[in-house]
Amino acid sequence: MSRPILVGYTATDAGADAVALGARLAAATGRELAIVVVLPAEDRSVITPPDSGYDRYLHDQATAWLAAAQATIPDATSRTTHVRYGESFAAGLIDAAEELEASLIVVGAANGGIRGRHRLGTVATELLHSSPVPVALAPEGSRRLDPAIGITRVTAAVGTRPGAEALLEASTGLAAAAGAELRLLSLVSVDLPAGVETGAIRVVGAAHAGEVLTQALAALPDQIEAEVVVADGDSIEEAVSGIGWEPGELAVVGSSRLAQQRRLFLGSTAAKMLHELPVPMIVVPRTLAGTVASGQAQKEEPR
Repeated sequence: MSRPILVGYTATDAGADAVALGARLAAATGRELAIVVVLPAEDRSVITPPDSGYDRYLHDQATAWLAAAQATIPDATSRTTHVRYGESFAAGLIDAAEELEASLIVVGAANGGIRGRHRLGTVATELLHSSPVPVALAPEGSRRLDPAIGITRVTAAVGTRPGAEALLEASTGLAAAAGAELRLLSLVSVDLPAGVETGAIRVVGAAHAGEVLTQALAALPDQIEAEVVVADGDSIEEAVSGIGWEPGELAVVGSSRLAQQRRLFLGSTAAKMLHELPVPMIVVPRTLAGTVASGQAQKEEPR
């Protein structure tokens, strides 16, 4: 069964950015878009007792917001809208993702971000430390990008830590579904402990790039072109800003090794990348029950 792309929507610029990215992803992969507004849970604290009239007003307002969001989506993209309730916006999105069997949750940057850059707010931070499905972060200004640009390239930041298999599977699947090129980015040469001599860094970086390329090419579909880039710089931020990014590109990173199985936890390398990354970032759990792009649910192996 096809699994939709879920967008966490608020009637803000960040919400519009999330819808725009979600619509691009849905159009590129041929899947449905599920737009979700989360309202405060109906069993909220007794300090603010329920008021049926106010609750109805909120629901009607959320429905109006969803209608406005739909109006910005190309007609060819299949979409559904949903009003859900949760203890927090992030918790409501996770519940909705599990209920709808979504393959991806898309959210926008926090208010006040620099155009084309990421600024994590409360919702994104909570999702990046608890979501059971991949999370896509739309940088500020995504709503201004021409939808026709589609998805042109997928860059996977592949490392040597646990979870690389899930990351590579998700990245190749997304590139194949979107008809995009695939780029494998090695940051190992700038993500080593302090004190390692320059010569050793270069040897390790070159060896790692060759290993990644060999493993990736063996698993790639015939129609996917891949290149390997070894980032260079004195820091993760400098390396990321210096490799060049296309307007229609996506960056895909794996969850930290600190994450629980089938949950996210944003690692330090990915967090540093966000400071300079001008394109959307997708964070993939270490273990996936289904790929980001195929939209097909898979049964987990017995444990």
